[in-house]
Amino acid sequence: MTRFCDTAARVAYVALALAVIPFSAQADTPTDLTSKRELFVDSQMIDTMDGVKLELQKPNEEEVVIVHDEPWEGNTSCYHTVFFDDGKYRMYYRGAHFDESTGKSPHAEVFCYAESTDGIHWVKPNLGLHEFNGSKDNNIVIATPTHAHCFAPFRDANPAATADAKYKALTRSRGGLVAYESPDAIHWTLVSSKPVITDGAFDSLNIAYWDSYRQHYVDFHRDFREGVRDIKTCTSDDFTNWTVAEWLSYEGAPTQHLYTNGIVSYHRAPQLFVGLPKRFNPSRNPSNHSQGGVSDCVFMSSRDGETFHRWNEAFVRPGQQANRWVNRNNLPAWGIVETEADTDDAPNQLSLYMTEGYYRGPGTRLRRYTLRLDGFVSIDASAEGGEFTTKPVILSKAGTPTELRINFATSAIGNVRCEILDDAGKVLPGFSLEECDELMGDKVDAVVTWKGKSSLLELSDKPVTLRFVMKDADLYAIHLPEVDATINESQASK
Repeated sequence: MTRFCDTAARVAYVALALAVIPFSAQADTPTDLTSKRELFVDSQMIDTMDGVKLELQKPNEEEVVIVHDEPWEGNTSCYHTVFFDDGKYRMYYRGAHFDESTGKSPHAEVFCYAESTDGIHWVKPNLGLHEFNGSKDNNIVIATPTHAHCFAPFRDANPAATADAKYKALTRSRGGLVAYESPDAIHWTLVSSKPVITDGAFDSLNIAYWDSYRQHYVDFHRDFREGVRDIKTCTSDDFTNWTVAEWLSYEGAPTQHLYTNGIVSYHRAPQLFVGLPKRFNPSRNPSNHSQGGVSDCVFMSSRDGETFHRWNEAFVRPGQQANRWVNRNNLPAWGIVETEADTDDAPNQLSLYMTEGYYRGPGTRLRRYTLRLDGFVSIDASAEGGEFTTKPVILSKAGTPTELRINFATSAIGNVRCEILDDAGKVLPGFSLEECDELMGDKVDAVVTWKGKSSLLELSDKPVTLRFVMKDADLYAIHLPEVDATINESQASK
């Protein structure tokens, strides 16, 4: 297949592209990328593709980080929440057990706390707050049985949050979800016995947090849609009064049981929601367990928190361990955190966590998985090469000095180049493919340069299109950070 890399062919290609793209596509309102990072998790920013495809990535399976074998824990311990806060990683999880021989739970559900300095090695501190079997020597933070099924805490980033409500949580109670608050993430107080959200079926990990990008609280919780487990969302300005819950939509994805949602605002691109639902298939039971069904994890993303692009292909499969093919295993923790890589010269990576061993043995285990930063989905080009163009974008707004950086990986023979086209589809002088300095290697924030120049200041407020030409490469994200104005001015004068 021809790759349009020489000047004459490029001119012909642009003319042809403009001829076949509908007027509505050409008239798209440009997306302002100034100071933003955009991930290629879907096709929303993509106009044309030739010889490239969107490729769902797969996390790397790492070590078991915690085992729930304490007397107050057990083999139905789950619904983990993990987040980074004040120099440490915090974890919350349900302590529960199911005795398969009797078909009963030997103790009431509780909610527990653990912490870590690296996201890998976790300790269960002796908090001394709640009594279990005559002793307070445990890490229990919530001991009210009716509130300990699916407690989901978060650090409240709302600037108006008071000191005694620095941390908040929603949890299931009779009649709906009730709110808790805490000054220190350890000592929790029920705000009111009156549920704040009542429209739903809440036997899942129902989550809420302050959305700093949109400046309100957002909730995602369980309900049943025509008998199928699904997700609703609502918002609030004060964590007490919530809007009417609405169903999520999934852009044509098949109807499937979504047991949890695992939705967060991605910390490196807070305008983007990413979710790791546990997908449940109740019709399969390969282990012939008394509790039928199997589960895996899927990936989805959204630009507005309501319409999601959900991949049907599994993000994390059950794998080779037999006990992961039992009902309610492979349940993702809520939270995607950044952790250090295990090699000195490697950049940080994303860590996510999943439950295994549910119903089997003395206690469940939480296993860590890792992924490169921004590495959920890539635009992938084979060794034959390929290319794509973006929809119209603004690279620099109101004179803000920016440069284009990309998160990419190539093989030893691979490369990535970029050129910039104006709103008429013509190559902008100084930003052609031939002038673009070849990028090869594996970097999460590489600067794109044209004959050594990275400044985009001269393109301020101009709608443009990016054209990437790639060979044996993956492109995960683009980033338009604000940079030192003096450097931009120096480059612009060359």
